[in-house]
Amino acid sequence: QVQLVESGGGLVQAGGSLTLSCTASKGAFRNYAVGWFRQAPGEEREFVAAISFSSVNTDYADVVKGRFTLSRDNYSKTAYLQMNNLKSEDTAVYYCAANKGWIADSHDYDYWGQGTQVTVSS
Repeated sequence: QVQLVESGGGLVQAGGSLTLSCTASKGAFRNYAVGWFRQAPGEEREFVAAISFSSVNTDYADVVKGRFTLSRDNYSKTAYLQMNNLKSEDTAVYYCAANKGWIADSHDYDYWGQGTQVTVSS
């Protein structure tokens, strides 16, 4: 079992940057792929990015390609979502998730964090 805690959200101006962290407080983080999802008010949850347990595979939603970078440090049990050139439409609650296998943009991750709010002001 894995317990995930997101951090790093906040308020930023359009064009700015934020780095979100997803830390596993419990479990063998190195054995799990990590995905990031987001949900804006009144919208369905959508896939943002994913990284395999070994960092060999990554996947990004088209709307964030070239702006967001997902990386991980298995020693510190943390995955990092670097978000650059943020836009107002990136405003959402961001969730990280973990899964034993590589499922990329599927929503069927086994474990989920509580989420962190990102607000981009225009």
